[in-house]
Amino acid sequence: MRIVIAGGHGKIALRLERLLSTRGDEVAGLIRDPAQSADLLAAGAQPLVCDLETASADTVTQHLTGADAAVFAAGAGPGSGAPRKDSVDRAAQILFTDAAERAGVRRFLSVSAMRVDLGADPPPGMDPVFAAYLRAKAAAEEDLRSRTALYWTILRPGRLTDEPGTGRVTLGPSVERGDVTRDDVAAVLLALLDAPATAGRTLELTNGPTPITTALSALTADA
Repeated sequence: MRIVIAGGHGKIALRLERLLSTRGDEVAGLIRDPAQSADLLAAGAQPLVCDLETASADTVTQHLTGADAAVFAAGAGPGSGAPRKDSVDRAAQILFTDAAERAGVRRFLSVSAMRVDLGADPPPGMDPVFAAYLRAKAAAEEDLRSRTALYWTILRPGRLTDEPGTGRVTLGPSVERGDVTRDDVAAVLLALLDAPATAGRTLELTNGPTPITTALSALTADA
């Protein structure tokens, strides 16, 4: 397959790129900074310089033309304010999704977050920037669910860690909050690309007791 990843220099994206290139897929990552190109090349990915906050729909569509799948793994990142949560976590995903539809891409994965529903009515004491992030993710999810031309799957990981991957997870429509390694998020994304029966589903993910292949098999058996 050819897979194009938005947020190609992100910690999850780089891990996914290595997994995809290792198994022989063709993978490209969208990046804002040309200086990040070397890291993508080292991961086996083709760097595509494209700032989703400023790029035109035509430019993004060109990058997605010929792709079999697209993965939105971009994010404004820590230290960014509420405006960038909206411009990246919401608007950039919608632009990328629009371009995927225009390019004829069918499989689409979105990396979202647990607790997105709290953004609309944040509890007392929640950081307002974090609430803006959750609202942006919720709006991006709502837009994606309206796309009937895409075989989309939304993945909501728990709190991300850089511990080594375990290969064991809890994965389902609603799971108890917890941590998950970025290694395991990337491994689940890889498995989801090969599991079109999960299309149209929103899945939450933490580390847990179940091997990833078993967890996916249980979900697809119920599909």
